[in-house]
Amino acid sequence: MSNLFSSGQLGRIKVNNRIIMAPMTRSRADAAGNPTPMMLDYYRQRASAGLIIAEGTYPSENGKGYCRTPGIVNQQQIDAWGEITAAVRAEGGKMVLQIMHCGRCSHADNKSTTAETVAPSAIGAEGEVFTEAGMKPFSAPRALHSDEIPQVIEEYRQATHNAYAAGFDGVELHATSGYLPAQFMSPGSNQRSDHYGGSLENRLRFVVETLQAMASVDGADRVGIRICPGFPFNDVKDPDPKETFEGLLSAIDPMQLAYLHLMRASPLDVYAMVQEFFSGPFIINGGYNRISGDKAIAERGAAAVSFATLYIANPDLVKRLHDDLPMAEPDQATLYTNTTDGYSEYTNYSG
Repeated sequence: MSNLFSSGQLGRIKVNNRIIMAPMTRSRADAAGNPTPMMLDYYRQRASAGLIIAEGTYPSENGKGYCRTPGIVNQQQIDAWGEITAAVRAEGGKMVLQIMHCGRCSHADNKSTTAETVAPSAIGAEGEVFTEAGMKPFSAPRALHSDEIPQVIEEYRQATHNAYAAGFDGVELHATSGYLPAQFMSPGSNQRSDHYGGSLENRLRFVVETLQAMASVDGADRVGIRICPGFPFNDVKDPDPKETFEGLLSAIDPMQLAYLHLMRASPLDVYAMVQEFFSGPFIINGGYNRISGDKAIAERGAAAVSFATLYIANPDLVKRLHDDLPMAEPDQATLYTNTTDGYSEYTNYSG
């Protein structure tokens, strides 16, 4: 019977176990968006995961939202990521890169001086974002012109190409947490009157066309998408998220993507939604342990389970789950600092 420790398949990606490391922003890239040596150590230490989904990575300078997040825009970034994927592969691991365009959820202090904050409509997000000078309100966005949207979609396609050049086994479209794809889907942030706004079909168009562009590089079976139906994070306002995400799943199901990465953080019954509207493999995320993870696979049809917080302080999470070993607790004060403390200095269980 399939469980967390059995091998599996996510599209073209074969995994040795079904324990997935979820993408987590940790703010350890350098100021130019280059992955750093401490990031190499961090990911290599966690290579026993069936699949590592690397942290959200910007596909363009406009897409950057946070300080010290990595990019996949230029050759220096590609080469640095290539060293990381090679190190993980040498340990027997697999890696997918999450591509994250933050849209309006950003601040000018976190971007290059020539970058802009863009969104479907010129509607600012309520809330604040961390900068090196402290918390600041999100910058006001400029609405994308109709003829600019294909250029943004092309940035995702090029980022996918760059990710494969860096040795990643696949890519994941970050379509939740209030970032650009979610901004297009939500009527609260998308009040366009062209064919990217208004009706549900139009609001979904950006996500569908972006996935098609990413799949055009080397097949849909290397492309995943992460969603969280009904998740209001970063000022997402959608009066009917059930309709939105049922429509999205119906639209993308024929693509035969590598996987759907589903966050269980809303009052909606995400299992029922997936069972009715999506026929491909799905990864479930949201507070699972060994027992509930096994049940999600054996009884609820999940292809795999992703873990986030547990992976911060437990680089050997697969072994700890398998042997029922105690879990280390992460240091909350060092989650987003620019040092190895609370990052790559957590150790394997020593008993």
